[in-house]
Amino acid sequence: MSHAAQQSLFPRAEQCMPAFVTRRMDEHYVTRVEQLLGGEHMHVWRPVGAGAVMLAGNDYLCIAGERALIGAQARCLLASEGELFMSSVFLQEGSAQHRLEARLAAFMGAEDGVLAQSGWAANVGLLQSIAEPGVPVYLDMMAHASLWEGVQSAQALAVPFLHNDAEHLRRQVEKHGRGVIVIDALYSTNGSVAPLLEVVEIAERSGSILIVDESHSLGTHGPGGAGIVVALGLEDRVHFRTASLAKAFAGRAGFLTCSSKFKGYFLSSSRPAIFSSCLLTHELAWFDAALDFIQGADARRAALHRNAKRVRAGLAELGYNVSDGSEQIIALEAGPEPKTLVLRKALEARGIYGAVFCAPATAKNRSLVRLTLNSGLGGHEIDKLLDACADMRREVDLEGWSSTRRQRRLTLV
Repeated sequence: MSHAAQQSLFPRAEQCMPAFVTRRMDEHYVTRVEQLLGGEHMHVWRPVGAGAVMLAGNDYLCIAGERALIGAQARCLLASEGELFMSSVFLQEGSAQHRLEARLAAFMGAEDGVLAQSGWAANVGLLQSIAEPGVPVYLDMMAHASLWEGVQSAQALAVPFLHNDAEHLRRQVEKHGRGVIVIDALYSTNGSVAPLLEVVEIAERSGSILIVDESHSLGTHGPGGAGIVVALGLEDRVHFRTASLAKAFAGRAGFLTCSSKFKGYFLSSSRPAIFSSCLLTHELAWFDAALDFIQGADARRAALHRNAKRVRAGLAELGYNVSDGSEQIIALEAGPEPKTLVLRKALEARGIYGAVFCAPATAKNRSLVRLTLNSGLGGHEIDKLLDACADMRREVDLEGWSSTRRQRRLTLV
């Protein structure tokens, strides 16, 4: 029997999936894409034209194209004679990965640290290693999805608290008892900064562990880019810090700070650490060179913060509610997904490309376009962004946005 005949008699397995899978796929393709969005996908960009302003990436300090960094990685690749592909568990003391971990830990004012495959792996692995069934884990409602995933993986008790509301966190801790408190230093959806000192004091009074995700502040904030925890002098009062190195470090890995004793335990208990390969030598070479570059990038950090301040002020003057945040991540929150689709298309028609955030990255009717600024944006590009936002206000129904109505209510109060 020919292959074609076999295919007609025995269709591909994927075409015969059970109802519990096809139902969920239909919810996406039929209910969401076809019915709600008229057949258009939220994340499919129109072709990018010349002169477009790209505000969807996380290379905050514009280091991905630095020739010195690329050269360091290239030299490492060309000099390689092959290497062992294995779990980090098997790396011996003094390995290249351990040396880089020590450098990153010293940079962040920590005793030691662990490199992971990603920020996701670092967060899931950490929570899996410290929480267990029955342990309350207090999560800011806007904490990164990987932190919520870690709680689920540990089968711990997830206890949410209102975003950046230290008083609500205190009440939750009083109700449920000592546990683990989890926050982002700088939130990835709207650019808001956590009330770190207040959270540290709640953790200390209750005897709770504190985890701070510095993914969007490592490299961009603090002395030499060491992060917000270091900027506030809290490195000895925060138990663990985690970070994705796919942001300001422009690579693909994650990192967590810890004691040397905890590191040994983590590498034997964290499933992402045990069952993932170690980083490759050329990846380590990139981060080693990037660390040197970032520590000396004060001018780029200053430019990033100037750009954020100027864009936020300009958007606020145009009537956009960007008051939820203060840093380089800016949310244009239209609300329901159809409105956000209109917003994304209006921006793209004017040469501005942001990233759409919708469920499950946001609450169902709080979708938005995230504008991620970087240090390399020039005045012309910022003018183009602000001109686009001025021109499209009526087209996107700015007055009807949920964020606009929310701002109006606060103003009346």
